[in-house]
Amino acid sequence: MLIELDPLDRKILALLQLDSSKSTTQIADEVGLSQAPCWRRIQRLKETGVIKAQVSILDRKKLGLNTQIFAQVKLSAHGRAHLSDFSDAIRQFPEVLDCFVMMGTVDFMLRIVTKDIQAYENFFFHTLSQVPGVQEINSMVALSEIKSTTELPLY
Repeated sequence: MLIELDPLDRKILALLQLDSSKSTTQIADEVGLSQAPCWRRIQRLKETGVIKAQVSILDRKKLGLNTQIFAQVKLSAHGRAHLSDFSDAIRQFPEVLDCFVMMGTVDFMLRIVTKDIQAYENFFFHTLSQVPGVQEINSMVALSEIKSTTELPLY
């Protein structure tokens, strides 16, 4: 369900995307509202699900997660009959940050982080390739990160 947003809602969301630790008073000052109406808008955005969560974004490299891999997974014909089983299995792996169902020659695209290539190799052979129905995995190691953001474009 599409939620209608006015310019003030968009300004509030833009500020929250940059720093969700700002107080309602700070946000209200920056968008030109008093505190109470700003708080009500934020509550409405939470209640309608526009704001899904307020989290801290961690620096993966400072946590020793230096390797980022994109894996294209193709399921066997038998495996495709059980897409939900694969999806359920993938949700259990903390190394997999993102998983998308794809159209085209592969069934899924995964974004995976590990401490190094050896850790990915272990994950690949002992975990990912052992998921029932997996036919083929094509892994691509990201050498560097040009852009990474959680900010959505708020037109």
